[in-house]
Amino acid sequence: MLHTALIPGSDLELVTALTAELRRSAGDYDEVLLVVSDRTRALLADATHDLSGVLRWDDPAAFYQRLGFAYECFRRYLAEQAGRRRRVHVVAEPDLSDDDGPAPGRTGAYLAYESVCNDTYAPYGSAVTCVWDSRRHAADVLDGVRATHRYLLTEPGRQPSPRFLAADDFLSLRRQTLMPAPPPHVDHDRTVTEVAELRELRAALSAWAARHDFAADPADDLLVAVTEVVSNGLRHAGTPVRVRAWHHGSTLIAQCDDTAGLPIPVAAGYHRPGAEGAQPGGRGLWLARQLADAVLVDALPGRTSIRLHFPHLVMHR
Repeated sequence: MLHTALIPGSDLELVTALTAELRRSAGDYDEVLLVVSDRTRALLADATHDLSGVLRWDDPAAFYQRLGFAYECFRRYLAEQAGRRRRVHVVAEPDLSDDDGPAPGRTGAYLAYESVCNDTYAPYGSAVTCVWDSRRHAADVLDGVRATHRYLLTEPGRQPSPRFLAADDFLSLRRQTLMPAPPPHVDHDRTVTEVAELRELRAALSAWAARHDFAADPADDLLVAVTEVVSNGLRHAGTPVRVRAWHHGSTLIAQCDDTAGLPIPVAAGYHRPGAEGAQPGGRGLWLARQLADAVLVDALPGRTSIRLHFPHLVMHR
């Protein structure tokens, strides 16, 4: 798969490199789908007006919702096009702000999906080019971009990224980053020892979400995601699961800890159940990644922690 990053440092660099790439793609692909910001679309308008028969523009809000959902939206689009024997080129500009503006932690979680999609999207025979403006992203984020994209786009064309890492290698490095400790005072702290106690947990979390103005459907998604993670812990770890829930601004956060410390593959939950690369029994974590926004995993000897983020704005898109 041609998974390429464009990291422009100026409007001129963005327009020059991307316009040249779009012109090359016009002759090679049946459709070029651009999911970019209004600003980028306006910058490209004059240079690409003669390509209107090939280019299709879509609203980033339709794709960039919860991170796992965004990843799955692009996968479904590529799969549908491949099923129709159409080769497409997607140009995407990630919109990773959350309720409180730019979210570095959310960006890091999205880069994990960027790493995995090199393998997940490969069967569809299409190209994906991602725009990461160096004026908007920190240096460590751009290092992650170079590590998760096989190619870099420059004005002369596409070239291999010298810092590219395979998904398992990138995800392993990412997991080595310590998860920040929960705050000393949380909204809820309870330990679930058996499945029968899940009813009380759901009731408590439902009331908690309602107090933070979560509508019924997003609140249900929160409940299902947390319940899946807790159920997984009870079933596979065989130990009680401690559930702590707190809020940071308008984002609700839930962390589930067990003391079994069973190894969790670094790519667990990124592949649809039954798909190539999916781990057996990984349905619960995959579902949690679809329903929550960001899911962080910290697996150490004697302890496994899974933290789920539910930003209000993102959950209500």
